[in-house]
Amino acid sequence: MALSPQWLDELRARITLSSLIGRTVKIQKAGREYKACCPFHNEKTPSFTINDEKGFYHCFGCGAHGDAISWMTEQRGLGFMDAVKDLAAEAQMEVPAPDPRAAQRQEVRATLHNVMAAAQDWFVERFNSAEGAAARDYLKNRGISEKTIREFGFGFAPNSRGQLKDALSQHGVDQLIEAGLLIKVDDREPYDRFRGRLMIPIRDPRGRVIAFGGRILGDGEPKYLNSPDTPLFDKGRTLYNLDKASPASRQTGRILVVEGYMDAIALAQAGFAEVVAPLGTALTEHQIERIWKMVEKPIICFDGDAAGQKASIRAALRALPLLRPAHSLQFATLPFGQDPDDFVKNKGKAAFEEILSKCETLDSRIWRNELARIGPEPGPDARAELLSRLQNTAKSIADVQIGKEYDRTFRDAFYERFGLKRQYFEKLKAAVNDVYDHPLEGRHKALHRAVMLGLMRYPTVLKTKFEEIGKLPLEDEFQKTWSSSLLDIALHNSDLTEDMVEQLLLDADVSPIAKRDFQKDLGYSFYKHHDDPTKPIRDLELVIDAINYDYEAKSELALSISKLEASMNQDIEEVHLSKVNDNHVSKLRENDEASRRLREILDLAATGT
Repeated sequence: MALSPQWLDELRARITLSSLIGRTVKIQKAGREYKACCPFHNEKTPSFTINDEKGFYHCFGCGAHGDAISWMTEQRGLGFMDAVKDLAAEAQMEVPAPDPRAAQRQEVRATLHNVMAAAQDWFVERFNSAEGAAARDYLKNRGISEKTIREFGFGFAPNSRGQLKDALSQHGVDQLIEAGLLIKVDDREPYDRFRGRLMIPIRDPRGRVIAFGGRILGDGEPKYLNSPDTPLFDKGRTLYNLDKASPASRQTGRILVVEGYMDAIALAQAGFAEVVAPLGTALTEHQIERIWKMVEKPIICFDGDAAGQKASIRAALRALPLLRPAHSLQFATLPFGQDPDDFVKNKGKAAFEEILSKCETLDSRIWRNELARIGPEPGPDARAELLSRLQNTAKSIADVQIGKEYDRTFRDAFYERFGLKRQYFEKLKAAVNDVYDHPLEGRHKALHRAVMLGLMRYPTVLKTKFEEIGKLPLEDEFQKTWSSSLLDIALHNSDLTEDMVEQLLLDADVSPIAKRDFQKDLGYSFYKHHDDPTKPIRDLELVIDAINYDYEAKSELALSISKLEASMNQDIEEVHLSKVNDNHVSKLRENDEASRRLREILDLAATGT
């Protein structure tokens, strides 16, 4: 009996896996999953997890992995159909009646699996014989180890039109043609498809050989030759090394996608077991969906040449319509002209990990590619075309909300690069640099101390500038206490003198105030007595006002920049932005007068006077 994949998926979806497993295994809730001690091996600490949302269980200890059906067959010991019938009864589903044609196709596939297994054995035998010397030398020169050769099952097809056909004659010519091992042209005698090639077996997720890739040894085209599509093999739906990468991805949480067999094999040998490759074609929608079942954001790492980067863009555009929440692609870019095979052999695993740590997002890769198409200094027509292409790209996404987010992201990037919003923002920053140069930068604490000492010497200013002193942006905790105590003294006392202030500060338990240090403290007029007693008072009041002006100007500036940056993410009239920007600059120029006055006072300060 043959059951359709759709029917089996519906059966799995109707079964709550944790409830099924929980009947015979003690499980406990762990976040969005369940955990238990693994029933497939002895352990004391739980490493067996159950994910109802994704419909699978996995043991991080022994590697056991499966769904509801495999639980019934592997843990309960039932046959496949018995397991399906039990689960169907529980899910209240009817098992479809036998389909003779489907049963026949299943029988054909079973027979072809035997044919492919026999072909694999024969290719490996030829590889290890005298005939395979060139193939062995080729792999040795590429740095492929004996262990890797055994794990990936390299073989060799002799340069003969009939050796394979003769060696596997017991399976019949028709079966060999059906398996893609022989070529039949019109009424001519069938002949071996693979001749004089290093043979690389392609396996299904269960590890069974379903096709071959052949690499030419010596001159000839094509360099790589794949099996044709067969009842076992659909090139657009199959990924090379999936049987090894899938379990490895559950340990690492990632999947790497490279362009070809040898890249995948080289990375696996270097310690990156979670690597797959399409089979000589661009990454297809089916392959992307297959990878998404393992990880949400696979890493595309194609060759660093122009062709490889074009292939990565094709993958990006092909994935766009399929996007759904949390599922996307990442892109790792190699140095120009290098492929993963060469890079990992020359630079090592750590260097490749560094490449992977700097992945680019899908939207960024598309933006960079579109930007490169219009040249470094595009005119209005080219910019309009760019924006139109980006908007159409976002519209290709089936998920409406994701499409809106991509459209917004692309528009932001466009206006960041070309829009007047960015021009106005840059104009504001230029105004900040030209008009307002932050004269207090790095001298706040010293200036504030100078003011406090000046207020002790000329306490009348405590009353004339009472509110302004309270607004001073003091950052030092002692200076805050000092200032607060001075204001309190002024509030509760009249006709203050320098000696009275000093004594009242001591009575208020303010820590001893360091006397003026002629080597460090700023030398202002209000540090000493003058013939004109009004001058130091005027200077002290001016400094207090200037400090507050400076602080207010910087606060307004920070708020203005924040608002303008926020406005860059909104679709507002650009002429309005122009007015907003001009207002900001005008405000800065108003505050510049206070800054100029403060700079003049600072210029009068000198140490050691």
